[in-house]
Amino acid sequence: MKKDGRLAKVYPWIVVALLWVVALLNYMDRQMLSTMRESMQIDISELESAVNFGRLMAIFLWIYGLISPFAGAVADRVSRKWLIVGSLGVWSAVTLMMGFCETYNQVFWLRALMGVSEALYIPAALSLIADYHEGKSRSFAVGIHMTGLYIGQAVGGFGATLAAAFSWQETFHWFGIIGVLYAVVLIFSLHEKREPAQQTAETLQDRAQKIPVLKGFAMIFSTMAFWVILFFFASTSLPGWATKNWLPTLFAESLGVPMSQAGPISTITIAVSSFIGILIGGPLSDAWVKKNVKGRVYTSAIGLAMMIPALLLLGLGSGMVAAISAGLFFGVGYGMFDTNNMPILCQFVPARLRATVYGIMNMTGVVAGAVCTQVLGKWAEGGNLGLAFAVLGGITALALIVQVSVLRPTTDDMK
Repeated sequence: MKKDGRLAKVYPWIVVALLWVVALLNYMDRQMLSTMRESMQIDISELESAVNFGRLMAIFLWIYGLISPFAGAVADRVSRKWLIVGSLGVWSAVTLMMGFCETYNQVFWLRALMGVSEALYIPAALSLIADYHEGKSRSFAVGIHMTGLYIGQAVGGFGATLAAAFSWQETFHWFGIIGVLYAVVLIFSLHEKREPAQQTAETLQDRAQKIPVLKGFAMIFSTMAFWVILFFFASTSLPGWATKNWLPTLFAESLGVPMSQAGPISTITIAVSSFIGILIGGPLSDAWVKKNVKGRVYTSAIGLAMMIPALLLLGLGSGMVAAISAGLFFGVGYGMFDTNNMPILCQFVPARLRATVYGIMNMTGVVAGAVCTQVLGKWAEGGNLGLAFAVLGGITALALIVQVSVLRPTTDDMK
């Protein structure tokens, strides 16, 4: 698509705005199930078991994680626009169909299918944004997009509230319909990023043919920096998924409030504070990296350092003030960390392999999250959910030490 000069300057931000809505729908559709258990178990009795509910949440993560590397490899080789449109259309249709479920097995398999479709989105979207935004605006652009995930998480927290006001079936129906309609909007408004013809004759397919899939994986796995990034990404995914899937339950138990209140309190707290973390961490990283190439690493490390005491307070504290304060502190730190993952990756991985690498990172982080989700389900049944959150603080501390001591970038944009 040819654009005039003015539109060409603003279109990279239009892409961020368009994908922000997709990111919101991505997390909204997956998150609302975590708060709707009480409403759904009236009709689906198997959901009364915390272990069964943990399995339901975990199957999404297992499928999502295992598909992610292949989703990233595909995104490096085909049109990312159509991958995003197709992914949104399928998971929105799945959300719509969940409103018709009558058995646990139906919800289970639809949740698995949602894992496949949603896995296709993040590597393609972040790779596209990174290509449109180079250097001076990359962290902030990626961060703004990630706020869509946080807002989606917060809106998903109202799933229980909407289910109580209407029904859980209607809630799934309407959220699904909204996503399908927005997929149609993207068909006409979202465009792939291509290199100017005068700069290079390569097409996306030409670039992909130069690096076969298996050779691309081999190149990635031979890089020490990749393994370090993979470790701290996976480690910090544990508290990330724990807050997404179990914080509403922890708040309901520790504060003694119904899930219809605990869901919005927990998800809004994390979403608002993560948004603040993005606004701090994105510009700080973009400015710091101009003076010190490790600026992005240091900004991310500050975020991790904030998450550690927050997790301890979430797990061991008591009362509304402690819970909200810990949630806010965790969210700011997580936002600063999250906004810099793809920009740090760009310092060590060339553009033609970024979606693939992020897919592998996604797989590792999500599989770790799936294990964590199931383990926390068992701890929850034993009344030790708070202690589990405190243990996650120790794991985050280890990730921080590894990140700061090992990662040493030499450029901000590896070619």
